[in-house]
Amino acid sequence: MDLKEIQNLIKFVSNSGVAEVKLETGDVKITIRTTLEGNTPDITYVQQAPMQQLAAAPAPVPAAAAPAGPSAPAATSDDNSKYITIKSPMIGTFYRKPAPDKAAFVEVGASIGKGDVLCVVEAMKLFNEIEAEVSGKIVKILVDDMSPVEFDQPLFLVDPS
Repeated sequence: MDLKEIQNLIKFVSNSGVAEVKLETGDVKITIRTTLEGNTPDITYVQQAPMQQLAAAPAPVPAAAAPAGPSAPAATSDDNSKYITIKSPMIGTFYRKPAPDKAAFVEVGASIGKGDVLCVVEAMKLFNEIEAEVSGKIVKILVDDMSPVEFDQPLFLVDPS
């Protein structure tokens, strides 16, 4: 809604004799209150909804879907109990490659040794190499490349045998 449309709306409301009108379209909210005489607008508010509210609105949908999911991972967690989980030591963005044009640090089935670099987690423009805590074989990579990760989020499953 542009300024000319808002001005026309204010004139229309003041001439109509209505005391208050509220209008919401997209991310714009307008409230027009007029005095009882009806000719002059008393207060006019024009607000734009913050972008964070718009982005946060869809968040409850995945949360509602999450309770249905644990039954399937519970069955696989028994299978994964013999594996060692390598977790993220920080919040950041997970990268499987040292650079976009380079090969991934490790693939599923790769043998790793203690201290081998498995991935990179970028936090505040610093790229932190995540090293293997154990020797073994990569069984599963639990995070997609260039995905955000949380502190203590599982990244890899390693078979130590």
